[in-house]
Amino acid sequence: MRFTFLLLTLLTCILTHAQEIEIDSVRIPIDEKYLEDQLYIAFTYNMLSNKPSDINQNGLSGGLALGFIKDLPINKRRNFGFGLGLGYAMNIFVQNLKITEENNVVRFEKAMDYSINKLTKQAIEVPFEIRWRTSDPVTYKFWRVYAGMNFSYVFDFRTKFRDENGTLRTSNIDEVETFQYGLSLAVGRSTWNLYIYYALTNMFKNATYQQEPIDMYDLNVGLKFYIM
Repeated sequence: MRFTFLLLTLLTCILTHAQEIEIDSVRIPIDEKYLEDQLYIAFTYNMLSNKPSDINQNGLSGGLALGFIKDLPINKRRNFGFGLGLGYAMNIFVQNLKITEENNVVRFEKAMDYSINKLTKQAIEVPFEIRWRTSDPVTYKFWRVYAGMNFSYVFDFRTKFRDENGTLRTSNIDEVETFQYGLSLAVGRSTWNLYIYYALTNMFKNATYQQEPIDMYDLNVGLKFYIM
């Protein structure tokens, strides 16, 4: 009992600006400078927006993102503010746009009679969020609306095509737009949050399909989980 009393006294001295709540006749300090949602992980279904009319997705295209976001509340209640983070993302697109490279020439064609055709992007991302929530220092289940931008640097881009003649691979071609950004939105309560990301930058640069510029954008929809 003496140790418990000393521990509570020490915590009270450290948290000089804290309030207190009473649980089982023991007063426990509340941190008025609390932070929320600083770790995240997202699972998405990936779609290609504005793709050529005869290019289709024909398999499960999934994505994974995880990282850290610094919570930056700006009001006294700490339910409104900003978030700025750093993370990693991997997105896979299964579709019928065949990308090949031969003698340093990259071609974009429609894939025919194949068993596998996919492209994979890995990126370092910097999310920025404007955050509103119904949280308080002792509530762990609350509504949130986090909207903002996601900036990313694609450090690895690979494609894989396989048919009866074998497997063709390409990686890190010059036509990939390395720096990308888009709009993001996470809405939900407690653990479950609907997440949407829409890219504002073209996936490729100086790339053509059937003599027309390729102007495709990522559209990712899924679930985002915030921790701490």
